[in-house]
Amino acid sequence: MDLDDTAARLGVPVEDVDRVHRLAGDRPSAPLPAKADAQALLDRLAVRPDDAAEIMAGWPDPDSPLWTPELRWLLDRSIALVRADLGGHEWLPPGPELPRERGLAWRHLYVYAYLALVGVVTGYHRDHGVTEAVSWASLADLGRNLAIDRRMRREGWPVMQSWLTLHARGAIYELGRLQYHRGGTAIDLHIPESGPMTPESVTASLDEARAFFPRHFPDEHYTEFACGSWLLDPQLLEYLPEDSNIVKFQRRFALDPYEKQEWIDADVEVMRFVFRTLTTPLDQLPRRTVLQRAIVDHLKAGRHWQVRRGRFPI
Repeated sequence: MDLDDTAARLGVPVEDVDRVHRLAGDRPSAPLPAKADAQALLDRLAVRPDDAAEIMAGWPDPDSPLWTPELRWLLDRSIALVRADLGGHEWLPPGPELPRERGLAWRHLYVYAYLALVGVVTGYHRDHGVTEAVSWASLADLGRNLAIDRRMRREGWPVMQSWLTLHARGAIYELGRLQYHRGGTAIDLHIPESGPMTPESVTASLDEARAFFPRHFPDEHYTEFACGSWLLDPQLLEYLPEDSNIVKFQRRFALDPYEKQEWIDADVEVMRFVFRTLTTPLDQLPRRTVLQRAIVDHLKAGRHWQVRRGRFPI
């Protein structure tokens, strides 16, 4: 295939196409579920009706005019790329960021890749004795992220398309209030948008995780939970009351020394998670909660937020 021509037709850098070509190689892909079964699968993955309607309308039928040869190639090789790392736990972009405004196939290509991988990763779960309830709760993060991306006017997907490859490879498990990211020497905690983060719900989730990982991944040995997040920024203590859920969550952790990460902008991450926007001016952001007011006032004062990493023993 001509990588330069494919990249030009996709409207992406040739380096991104070359990366997919190299990592996927001639490794096997995986088929999409039958279209007749797709709606039921989307329901299990908590995909909202408005997003599900778009996904069904853009389905990669063999005769669909929406799907050009280069899009079909990228879908097939993206599935192969992610499948080749089944069981992996590192950050893995499934392919280049596409110009999603060009149509439904462009907008949801990596959603179709995720759907093709559901059968692969649920097989991996079964091999490790993971219950169906945990499998589907974990994989349903697809629907949550699509809904958030819609709220963000499509600004959120470039990060989400890589985040969701963790689920599709068996790295992320949702156990109650928290998500757990296996791999390395610590289990990383993530906080999905799923309601209040009460101390009771966090404790129950941690207790579940303490039993889950030795049972299902007995060859992996973890000694601590860890988290890297703006939620652990001690500057929040200047604004939030001592009895807030965020402060109580922070108190669980011993913080590592602060090191600014060049690859992540904490101010952008705060905007993403608190306001679900990356571009709204500060003066137009809502100020309904103590946290929202804290974020805006801190930034207006010319100060910056930090992503901090902390840990505590299992």
